[in-house]
Amino acid sequence: MAETLLLYPAAAEAGQRIDAYLSGAVPGLTRSAAQRLLLEGAVTVGGKALKKNDRTTEADEIQIVLPDVKAIGLTPENLPLDIIYEDESIIVVNKLRGMVVHPAPGNWNGTLVNALMYHCGGRLSGINGELRPGIVHRIDKDTSGLLVVAKNDAAHQSLSEQIQRHAVQREYEAIVIGAFREPEGTIDLPIARHPAQRKCMAVQPDGREAITHYQTISVYPGYSHMAFRLETGRTHQIRVHMKAAGHPIIGDPLYGAKKDRFSGIGGQCLHAAHLTLAHPETGEQMRFDAPLPEYFIEIIGKLEKMI
Repeated sequence: MAETLLLYPAAAEAGQRIDAYLSGAVPGLTRSAAQRLLLEGAVTVGGKALKKNDRTTEADEIQIVLPDVKAIGLTPENLPLDIIYEDESIIVVNKLRGMVVHPAPGNWNGTLVNALMYHCGGRLSGINGELRPGIVHRIDKDTSGLLVVAKNDAAHQSLSEQIQRHAVQREYEAIVIGAFREPEGTIDLPIARHPAQRKCMAVQPDGREAITHYQTISVYPGYSHMAFRLETGRTHQIRVHMKAAGHPIIGDPLYGAKKDRFSGIGGQCLHAAHLTLAHPETGEQMRFDAPLPEYFIEIIGKLEKMI
């Protein structure tokens, strides 16, 4: 049975192209998928179907009718999964560093979705289409840590709405270059696609609101161990904000320093350590924790020897 979502653009989101707004407002929904829904007349305001070039207004109540779940044609794979929690509605996993979340050109196999399909017997929500079953939010390939996955459409819709309301707390840890003058604070800088480098995001005046709260855990010679809490969830948000603050995450191939003693560690030293949400069925507040992975602990050990 088809599912319906209701979205209410904030004042800061008014004036955006509707396809761009949808891809940012519905976690895991790509811009091309949003455009398909628009072409099918599945996105309306006051009963009027919207087109991809239409713009949002703050007064809109946008209704999205999501299509019925289709058969998923991906290959289930028996891959290692670090499962933190699982029931009939959700599964929380501690994603390994280097694992892609969902299939895409160049990465059709070996992804978290392939592993989840095997583990769950294909019982995952279908809201995000055939290539992203169950995926409510994502973390980058070389970022390790916690992800919650929806096992049915009702759970998916509940989690998506919680994320949109900023009710899901996502907390990360990272090692960055240098140290902040203030040990804790907030970075509030809008983020959009980089105008010249399509694989990158950047701080842009006309970008979407992006808010990251930071706190210093430890300071070492030339480096800091930091904690972050996301208020919004833009693509590469922490990585972009750290670059803009002058404290890029070590090992980051897109936003990191060109020369750094940790540039060859195989990707950004960033871990999704804590996740808090309301259970989609019971409403119970649940907090999940993923300990720092071995690669992260090894780097801290090297930094401690520098003191």
